[in-house]
Amino acid sequence: MAISMTPTLRAATVGVASAALLVGAFSLGVSRGSTSPDQANSGSGGTSARGATLTDAQPGAARITVTGSGTATGVPNQLVLSMGVQVNGPTVSSALNQSNAAVRRVTQELKGRGVAAADIQTADFNIWPNYHGSSQVPSSYSVSESLTATLTRLGRAGNQIEGAIHAGGNVVTVSNVSLNLTDTGSLLAAARASAVRDARAKAAQFAKALGEPLGPVISISPHSTTQSEPEVFNAVAGSPAGKSVPVSPGSQQVSVSITVVYAA
Repeated sequence: MAISMTPTLRAATVGVASAALLVGAFSLGVSRGSTSPDQANSGSGGTSARGATLTDAQPGAARITVTGSGTATGVPNQLVLSMGVQVNGPTVSSALNQSNAAVRRVTQELKGRGVAAADIQTADFNIWPNYHGSSQVPSSYSVSESLTATLTRLGRAGNQIEGAIHAGGNVVTVSNVSLNLTDTGSLLAAARASAVRDARAKAAQFAKALGEPLGPVISISPHSTTQSEPEVFNAVAGSPAGKSVPVSPGSQQVSVSITVVYAA
């Protein structure tokens, strides 16, 4: 079907097309000339604020990270005694009766010499058969009982140990004695102060070598806290009656390590 266009209609059509082109050109110009939020915040065309934040090569951005350590020494104030009895008997009952009697003597002696009942604790209990040669029939039975006593007055600890050993008699065993520091609060405070001084001295040396003043502390993090192993010694029965077992407390150390970051 043929379509004819009058001069008036042709002019209207050309006007609409021209208007559409102008709107498109205007939209394109606005799009090209607009500024993104990141660009607007950056203050420099084309460079985003995020990129500027990630830049750390600015004055005052240098950091000095060091590790400081400090120690403090104290005298142990507690002794832990690990002891017990071991007996043999032809039957389980006889061996058990002997063992129980010996443990009661040891416990009563410790209490009588000033050790609190709450500081005496049963630690282990065992019964086992003994065989002679290749026989499958037990020839005797052994019973062992052990306990732990916490002695809080070291001046009396030697006397208490000696009394317990003689109360147990020939069946008594002493497996170990350890000396402990129970109150480390003041020692930890001294060790921490020493660690801070050590860290600052190291940081100052680095800053001086770099020709820069040492800035303020940015952060401080505890790294580790350790306590030296308790002094341990073994004791055996047989000390002369009336003689106190010698106890030497010695000393123990508390150590602290920290990491400190300074501005430079």
